[in-house]
Amino acid sequence: MADAIVTEVADGVAVITINRPEARNAINGEVARGIAAAVEDFDARRDVSVLVLTGGGGTFSAGMDLKGFLAGDAPMAAGRGFGGIVERPPVKPVIAAVEGYALAGGFELVLACDLVVASEDAKFGLPEVRRGLVAGAGGLIRLPSRIPYHVAMEIALTGEHFLAARLAEVGLVNKLVPAGEALTAATELAAKIAQGAPLALVASKRVITESADWPSGEAFERQGEIIGPIFRSKDALEGAAAFAQKRQPAWRGE
Repeated sequence: MADAIVTEVADGVAVITINRPEARNAINGEVARGIAAAVEDFDARRDVSVLVLTGGGGTFSAGMDLKGFLAGDAPMAAGRGFGGIVERPPVKPVIAAVEGYALAGGFELVLACDLVVASEDAKFGLPEVRRGLVAGAGGLIRLPSRIPYHVAMEIALTGEHFLAARLAEVGLVNKLVPAGEALTAATELAAKIAQGAPLALVASKRVITESADWPSGEAFERQGEIIGPIFRSKDALEGAAAFAQKRQPAWRGE
């Protein structure tokens, strides 16, 4: 039996591929644990700056494996929740590369990512209400903060499919590409991000994701606690030296 998750690393970019095309990459326990293990590994590695999450066989993910659910197989990973990512995403930037369907839990995996590249024929949706369920893996929490309120309500309450172009209009998709090119385009975007210093990338993501809950009077103080060590890092000195010497920096993650 093929591994449910396939990973590869090149030039600072790690690609995590859900590899259950026969089940439209539905999320079961094996997939959740595989994603969680990959994230743990790549977050700790100095040769990885950016992650890309995608699905094999032309589909991102149709969501929770309902057959597994009925058999008692929980699509969860300890400490990270559904799909091994929704409750505790990677500390490093992660891009969703979406082809085909990203539905229900599949859409919630997308929402756990920081950027989204999608093919023009990709379809997104939260059909849980039509199955007697609720989008409890972050869909109802994250969606209203990413797109306008009324659009989020339409997606959550109708359970219908929405084309990638519509979600690009409301700001959820960073880049639309022809069918079959999502992973290539996401990897190219990841390569641009990977040119940044690893510590600076992690700190920048952390400030953006955490600052929404900060009291306005404490925002700069809390930001300072996160970014202060970055300004004192070896990479900060390397970045300044590389600029002055008109060369590419050699980041060390220190």
